[in-house]
Amino acid sequence: RVEVVESGGGSVEAGGSLRLSCEVPEYTECRFDTYWYRQPPGKEREFVSTIDSDGSAAYADSVKGRFTISQDAAKHTVYLQMNNLQPEDTAMYYCKTDRPQGDRRCGVLYGAWGQGTQVTVSS
Repeated sequence: RVEVVESGGGSVEAGGSLRLSCEVPEYTECRFDTYWYRQPPGKEREFVSTIDSDGSAAYADSVKGRFTISQDAAKHTVYLQMNNLQPEDTAMYYCKTDRPQGDRRCGVLYGAWGQGTQVTVSS
């Protein structure tokens, strides 16, 4: 099983910030696209943001202008900087890898999900 590791979640007040991280420590030689999804309590999982292996990013309308996705190639880590958080951003946030490139062993990164990190925003 591929280990996709999210971290950085927590509890903040409205208007606060958090930075989530996503790493795949055993596949640092692979290039791949990274997605962030979230699942609010009692709701379906929804797309938040994505960055491809070349650094092109996209965002859900609900987070545009507040969230920024980036990647640190040297640290093999993708970040999701979340500013001006609101109670409606409360959710479990998941990282997913996809479209791997490189060595054949990178193929396990097709659709690999992490366990999630909880973000709670109070009003």
